[in-house]
Amino acid sequence: MYNILKLNKIAAVGTDRLGDNYNCVDECAAPDGILVRSASMHDMELPESLLAIARAGAGVNNIPLDKCTEKGICVFNTPGANANAVMELVIAGMLLGSRKLSEGIAWNKTLKDDPNCLKTVEKGKSQFVGPEIKGKTLGVVGLGAIGVLVANAARALHMHVVGYDPYLSVDAALHLSRHVATVKNIDELYAQADYVTFHLPLNDGTRGMVNAESIAKMKDEVRILNFSRDGLVNSADIIDGLKSGKIASYVTDFATQDLIGVDGVVALPHLGASTPESEDNCAIMAADEVKQYLELGNVKNSVNFPNVSMPKTGDVRFCVFHQNTPKIISKLLEIIGGNVENMENKSRGDYAYTIIDATAPNADAEDAIKSVDGIVRYRVIK
Repeated sequence: MYNILKLNKIAAVGTDRLGDNYNCVDECAAPDGILVRSASMHDMELPESLLAIARAGAGVNNIPLDKCTEKGICVFNTPGANANAVMELVIAGMLLGSRKLSEGIAWNKTLKDDPNCLKTVEKGKSQFVGPEIKGKTLGVVGLGAIGVLVANAARALHMHVVGYDPYLSVDAALHLSRHVATVKNIDELYAQADYVTFHLPLNDGTRGMVNAESIAKMKDEVRILNFSRDGLVNSADIIDGLKSGKIASYVTDFATQDLIGVDGVVALPHLGASTPESEDNCAIMAADEVKQYLELGNVKNSVNFPNVSMPKTGDVRFCVFHQNTPKIISKLLEIIGGNVENMENKSRGDYAYTIIDATAPNADAEDAIKSVDGIVRYRVIK
């Protein structure tokens, strides 16, 4: 029986896939796996029993990755599971930031007791005039699962689209409309775009990248959208840009205290993945990832382990997470002995993950692996 701790509400369509051999609970002192959405785990004590964490979403800023890696805990995310939900909100955000819809709706509410409200509306509606998006240029920074969908949707709405992603994957490129232009320098995108939308992870290279310097390179009256992470943007510089007129509007899914109520800011309450379809998709993918890892040691969509997956062919499977140093594989094979039916090894930076399927391995192999320098964690699956 595997114990799975849920730190947030996880859609039953996902947890039901785990089966009768899983105990999914809201409290557990010694879980084998954790399913989480937005709950912060940085101050959480990680028990020795914990083998895997699956984030039902793309971002993993709420999970202590370095600590998990040091303890040999595999961390998964669910890339693409909420991509359509976020894409739809980005398109809505462009319209909100262009047509001043939220401001108009708020103003309308003040007219409830006005007996001549229809006449008042006709006189006052000019203050909410805004441009159409058709024919305008959208700059998409980051062409992952979400960015590609946003770019393609904007093309369908007859926008010109320019994309920037120095790490564009083959899969993303295959799904990207051929009508989307790509540039190798982000400054080229800034110079062309009437709207700029960001779809990037938050890390040391992206933190605060939308700042006074980058804003100065954008077109006058640019409209900026951020549905990725609040840390990508320097809020003070955004506010200065709005006050000067350099920025026409800033639409964000992160309603930080300094932005709420600022003229020109449309701040949404982190609704990007808040659809039943998205929550179901994320729950299904997260549950499948944990199940595959706990039962077979297979790794797919990990953010700290290399992805390694293969069918089980031998009597015993050895799953070893180790430092990426020479001669460890040869030592493992010597210790395991028997007939090696299949093996897969991949590295990721300073670490590597190896799966070895063997028939009739040495009787003391399981204990002997402990003596190998560089082994972070291992399991034996029979």
